[in-house]
Amino acid sequence: MSDATVVLVVLTIGVYALKAAAPLALGGRPLPGHLRRTADLLPAAMLAALVVTSSVADGRSLTIDARLVGLAVAAIALRFKAPFVVVVIVAAIATALTRAIAG
Repeated sequence: MSDATVVLVVLTIGVYALKAAAPLALGGRPLPGHLRRTADLLPAAMLAALVVTSSVADGRSLTIDARLVGLAVAAIALRFKAPFVVVVIVAAIATALTRAIAG
């Protein structure tokens, strides 16, 4: 088995163990209110962090380039409640045009 396969198997087992730990630890009791609110907000915060990191990070430094233009256009499209497919297409077009003009 390759190293990558071993890593994937170990990570998979770890993720399932973490997902199973909460119901086992709570024993059928509901989460307290403050933890439930935090758990509800956490996925959106993690996704936002992932988007920002992948938009302005280049290895170990910050980079302002065409990706940031695409992100800004996507934010504007979302503000106007455009369908998700339209948001992705408009952001891709804006990024491509920015790269074509700058490059």
